[in-house]
Amino acid sequence: MVLVIDPQIAGISGDMLLCSLVDLGADKNKIINGVKQSEKYFSNSSIKKIDFKKIQKHGIQSTELILEIDEDVHEKKGSEIKKAIIDSIKAIELSEKAKTFAESCIDTLILSESKIHGVPEDSVHFHEASSIDTLVDIVGISIALDDLGLFDEKIACMPISVGSGSVTFSHGTMSNPASAILEIFKNSNLIIKGNSTNEELTTPTGACILVNLSKYAIEFYPSMKIDLIGYGAGQKNFDSFSNVLKIVQGTENTFGIDSVKILETNVDDVSGEILGNLIEKVMEKGAMDVSIFHGITKKGRPTNLVSVICNDEQVDELIDTLVLETGTLGIRISECNRFTVPRSIHNFSLTLNGKSFQVHYKKSTFKGKTDFKIEFDDLKNISNNIDKSIKETESFLRKEIEKLEEL
Repeated sequence: MVLVIDPQIAGISGDMLLCSLVDLGADKNKIINGVKQSEKYFSNSSIKKIDFKKIQKHGIQSTELILEIDEDVHEKKGSEIKKAIIDSIKAIELSEKAKTFAESCIDTLILSESKIHGVPEDSVHFHEASSIDTLVDIVGISIALDDLGLFDEKIACMPISVGSGSVTFSHGTMSNPASAILEIFKNSNLIIKGNSTNEELTTPTGACILVNLSKYAIEFYPSMKIDLIGYGAGQKNFDSFSNVLKIVQGTENTFGIDSVKILETNVDDVSGEILGNLIEKVMEKGAMDVSIFHGITKKGRPTNLVSVICNDEQVDELIDTLVLETGTLGIRISECNRFTVPRSIHNFSLTLNGKSFQVHYKKSTFKGKTDFKIEFDDLKNISNNIDKSIKETESFLRKEIEKLEEL
């Protein structure tokens, strides 16, 4: 199962995501009751009315949050809001995954403010996020995700529209996206994009919820069978588009999907020994794979194309390594979505000839067929220690793995 969050046009806010989950099928009464139960943990604020209703939003039927509150709060410490959210989640008795998620969301919001203003996390004060709205969004979404069983599903996110222009808030006017939005998305895998709308389309609360919910950034919808669609309406209205967040739940094909970076450079004046050493170094520094291809370039010159696959986090260090080790004067960087066969990592202990060994292997399943790939370093180590060939050792270990899998 896969859930695709699509904020490409209208961006995202906490209430839009909450409403899209209700539209998808989350029990609205469970959410309303849970939020009302949380109200007592949030001082100087009360909820006069909370409900969800179907509306037409620029031609799209969607679900909107009806929230009337009575509060006189100009600012609150982030630690106060965090305590209220944690106490609420405990009182509602949600799953451990829901508790972890809710706490991570408010931690992300606090951390972003701490970094922007250069103050300790326990000294952070919220202004716009000090309203009980923040609690309603985080607690309500935690309930909805738990109710739909989505914490165990793969959640992917399309590029997130942030709008453009400027925003005015408690600290004055600044360009959009504001510092909090940039800080929240800074170390995530998610992708943001601007557009011509002179408005803030993604709120800090929406952003902090999203980075803790989805780890998969995608540019295109995956190959999937669509089962359910949820539309969550925002409070603003725009002339040129529907202010609606779309989420799509479906069954993904047998493959998984993720996004990787590809680093490429051509080198024509380095030895085979240097290239061999390069392979070892880039793998040690976190590359997912590396390939070297022989070819011919301009003027008939022989060349080697070095291609490295990695995650965003490894790009800078791997670029340094490629330049320092090969002397190349340029590296091409591209982003690529890839389909992957689902796999999992396993290990077991084995005693042979009085010696104990750890055996690590990958297990993959495709179209009902299961296969195992034994870690070659383990295979080599055992083969050398028991004085058997690699083939004999592999055959023996595969039989041992098949016995374990049958248990």
